[in-house]
Amino acid sequence: MPELPADFPALPQPQLDLAVERAALADFYDYADLLTDDETATLRRLRGYLAEDVAPVVEGAWERAEFPMQLVKGFAALDLAGLPYGLSGTPAEPARRLFLGFMHAEIARVDPSVNSFFGVHSGLAMGSIHAGGTEEQRQRWLPSMARMETIGAFGLTEPHGGSDVAGGMETTAHRDGDEWVLNGDKRWIGNATIADVIVVWAKDLESDDVRGFVVPADAEGMTMAKIEGKTALRIVQNADIALRDVRVPDENRLSGGTGTFADAGGVLRLTRGNASWGSVGTQMAAYELALSYAQQREQFGRPIAGFQLMQELLVQMLGNVTASLGMAVRNAQLLDAGRGSDAHSALAKEFCASRMRETVAWARQLVGGNGVILGNGVARYFADAEALYSFEGTREMNTLIVGKKITGHSAFVR
Repeated sequence: MPELPADFPALPQPQLDLAVERAALADFYDYADLLTDDETATLRRLRGYLAEDVAPVVEGAWERAEFPMQLVKGFAALDLAGLPYGLSGTPAEPARRLFLGFMHAEIARVDPSVNSFFGVHSGLAMGSIHAGGTEEQRQRWLPSMARMETIGAFGLTEPHGGSDVAGGMETTAHRDGDEWVLNGDKRWIGNATIADVIVVWAKDLESDDVRGFVVPADAEGMTMAKIEGKTALRIVQNADIALRDVRVPDENRLSGGTGTFADAGGVLRLTRGNASWGSVGTQMAAYELALSYAQQREQFGRPIAGFQLMQELLVQMLGNVTASLGMAVRNAQLLDAGRGSDAHSALAKEFCASRMRETVAWARQLVGGNGVILGNGVARYFADAEALYSFEGTREMNTLIVGKKITGHSAFVR
């Protein structure tokens, strides 16, 4: 292919300011000041790693739809995966939801896919074992998962079941002596093709309860295929999973807590809150990249950052980021105080994801045609936002959760 001449005009190259010593530029009201000195120091270490090791590889990995496995070792060295459960850090006690939220926003600000990988492993998989497992089961799996020597996935969604997967679950489990036999299909299972263990949810044929099972990824009878052709979160390794007479020992059934899907419900409440932070981080990145681009791109003899309509777009974006961050912060504070509810997390996820969708679209609009190609970052966030908008509860489902809370009337149709 012929090369362009050396004097062909270069495009603006907007950059995220990944300076380790300060919070994101988009934190206009300095919400990060609510963190303790130790939490801030941990975030600085995370920012350094994201800037040096993650940011340089994500665009290429996104284009190839590959997960950069070398990142696992780097995240393990940061000792973050076990923080929600008191398995990492000093002192060894569960981290505040407020800090964990800022952590997810930082990761999503650099790449939403990488944040999804981390959230599935540390939040959904480890969270299910922590909430639903016995003390013996926690000790068996969680320490190695905290060290990221064992990678986890979360097998809930099915080909015919998304929003109503718990009520309409088709994957079944029946007990046969000291084993359980699982049959069914799962879809959109993040981390599946790189995981060591998968928490699979199945309906007990005898009791009709939905139960969780920790299934080794190489279990006989379980096959999986990576979902190809995605236009969002391409780095996340989602898979279809088929379970055909998969035998799991009873000791792998999550038998602590209630022993039912109610345990997963508590996990989903927290991860839905985390999803709102992922939306915040994605908005932050889109806003910051659009601002950087506007300061570099010149039209009519001056930077477009000096045009009234461009400033209006940027201010609207910043308003969305600030409102979303404020809601995510307050939701985390309520969770830390033991006062957070499903409705609180649902409203945060619905609002933050909806504002994110606007923000990334405005960023794409400001960047113009250059916003549909990889290389300046905006296109990746614009595409990834569509997946973030739908997962951890669609806008409609989260709306009905909040609607039931505030009216006292359920509008769910069964």
